[in-house]
Amino acid sequence: MTELATRAQAFGLIAEGVEAGLSAPWRLYLARGCRYLSLSVGDRAEWNAWRTHLGCPELSVRVYDAGGEIRRSSVAEVVLDGCRISVELVEEVSTDDLDRLLVADPTSVEPEER
Repeated sequence: MTELATRAQAFGLIAEGVEAGLSAPWRLYLARGCRYLSLSVGDRAEWNAWRTHLGCPELSVRVYDAGGEIRRSSVAEVVLDGCRISVELVEEVSTDDLDRLLVADPTSVEPEER
């Protein structure tokens, strides 16, 4: 890692978010010898909170079949101090409402728009 020179600095960045009231990520991956830190969160509210805290724009939304279950993966990414940081949310979705699969924030869709 360049400016985020140590593992302690990288984990400190996450600790700052948790201290600020964000839920701790359920998975945290720091690549050894690389400039990459990945956070996995449990729900859309946590994903939005971490995106805001880190200043990540939404990067991609992907819908895929995972052995008969449909999942939506939302990934936001930013480069801080030479370290690429991504925040990922994987949600299981159903085919009951296909319109919701590609909506960035499914809670913002009004009932009459569905």
